[in-house]
Amino acid sequence: MTSHNDRRRGLFARLRGRPGAPSRGRRRLGAAVRLVAALMLAGGAYTVLAPGAAAQENPPLSSAAADGKALFDVSCVSCHGRNAQGVEGRGPSLIGVGAASVEFQVSTGRMPMARQEAQAARKPEVFTRDEIDQLAAYVQELGGGPVVPAGDNLHADGNVAIGGELYRINCSQCHAFSGGGGALSSGKYAPSLRPATDRQIYAAMLSGPQNMPVFGDNQITPEQKADIIAYIQQTLKDDGDPGGLFNLGRYGPSTEGVAIFLVGIVALVFASLWIAGKS
Repeated sequence: MTSHNDRRRGLFARLRGRPGAPSRGRRRLGAAVRLVAALMLAGGAYTVLAPGAAAQENPPLSSAAADGKALFDVSCVSCHGRNAQGVEGRGPSLIGVGAASVEFQVSTGRMPMARQEAQAARKPEVFTRDEIDQLAAYVQELGGGPVVPAGDNLHADGNVAIGGELYRINCSQCHAFSGGGGALSSGKYAPSLRPATDRQIYAAMLSGPQNMPVFGDNQITPEQKADIIAYIQQTLKDDGDPGGLFNLGRYGPSTEGVAIFLVGIVALVFASLWIAGKS
């Protein structure tokens, strides 16, 4: 009797529509449906937003940079690559070097380089001033980097005395006390500063060409750079020889030491002969 009553109560419960727990298969199916819906939603959002993101990552070039790119594709792409990423064995990457590097290398005629050498030598410039500015604008917009201030006179407010002290500490070891330059290792050399303009000196300090270290604004401030340029332009170039009366080729202490040695030896020999003759 008892079991019969239990079966009746179970039957009545099923007839009343008592909810039961969902099966494992139904739970998996529901999770799969929700995953597919989420993926479709994410794909739709990416389709809508991706073109805008790409446009922000690759902004259009300015007019000057576009002209610079045209020059780059003709004269520079064979060594530096189509996207200025560099070509192994030919030329380094230009990403991040900034307009300062272009200012120095191109305005001094070092680039374009005719052949691979230990060091690029200064030559007559190939591009005009406007073309150099266009190339600099393209490289700057391509990867950013240091920029030379506007104008040709960058030492108008410079302090010559402070610039001389900074030059002797940071520059004279390679460029000599007279600015005449000097030899380095492996066929390289520090060039003479006599033909350099304000912009070229400033650009060299910012970009560190060849063996020269980079003197960013954290190492040498823009005011100190103006001081150094003032010393180079007003003292080393215009005032002649800060180290003595005779320049002896303006190569610094090397030629002066040789001259003193030879003159001193000759003087001592004649003095010895004169003393011997008198005695």
